Amino acid sequence: MAKSMKNPPAYGVTSVDHALQLAVILQVEGPLTVSGAARRLGVARSTAHRLLSTLVYRDFAVQDETRVYRVGPVLEIAATAQSNVGTIRTASLGPLRTLVDALDETANLCIRTGRTVRFLASVECSRALKVGSREGMVFPAHLVSGGLVMLAALGDDALTALYASSPTDRSEEWPDLTELRSELRAVRHSGVALNLERSERGLVAMGRGVTDGDGHTVAAVSVAMPSVRYSPRRVREIVAALTTAADTIAAALGDGVQEPRPR
Repeated sequence: MAKSMKNPPAYGVTSVDHALQLAVILQVEGPLTVSGAARRLGVARSTAHRLLSTLVYRDFAVQDETRVYRVGPVLEIAATAQSNVGTIRTASLGPLRTLVDALDETANLCIRTGRTVRFLASVECSRALKVGSREGMVFPAHLVSGGLVMLAALGDDALTALYASSPTDRSEEWPDLTELRSELRAVRHSGVALNLERSERGLVAMGRGVTDGDGHTVAAVSVAMPSVRYSPRRVREIVAALTTAADTIAAALGDGVQEPRPR
């Protein structure tokens, strides 16, 4: 049977198509300048700049100190994630809802790609004053509780290698490695990480690692709350609920969780 030709959709939007083309170029071919993007698409430099700026805003690209655009965290996840992202997210949804029911605070699941973490799932609590959904957002790993937990799972050599190169994105936060190593030792000892208004003013979060069937830390589950509701007296309750959620997700990953079928 002859292979059918791939025709462009009648409802295609040129700007969307151009943005997707640039995302593919960045992922497959590598770094790109505004001039290079304009030439590839046959558009004005101002148009290429707007398209690339949108990709940066949505974390599909980053701009380094030389004003060159490179692949961003979203595309890095697709290229380098060791575990199936969809499977991890599916395994987490039920336990996240149970976590919210237990604590009435917002619960999240994130994965790490290099020096950043991306929130794959977020379940908000029902309170009027709450931490909103972080789903889809990208943060420096050392600034959030889930990222600290996943960094703590690395050995010293791996951590050194991770932060050996200078940041390519001029806006990237850079940690003090001496302080970070000290903090990660404490996280390894306790198994949990605490974010006291570290990533955002007025926000407190606690995170715990999630392992796969081979015992590798592939994700982290966390609970986030307004700082006015945090108290050290809640730590034991929060840690117990996080541990249950993390263990439940890990068990599902070990058993090979199935994607839900559409109804």
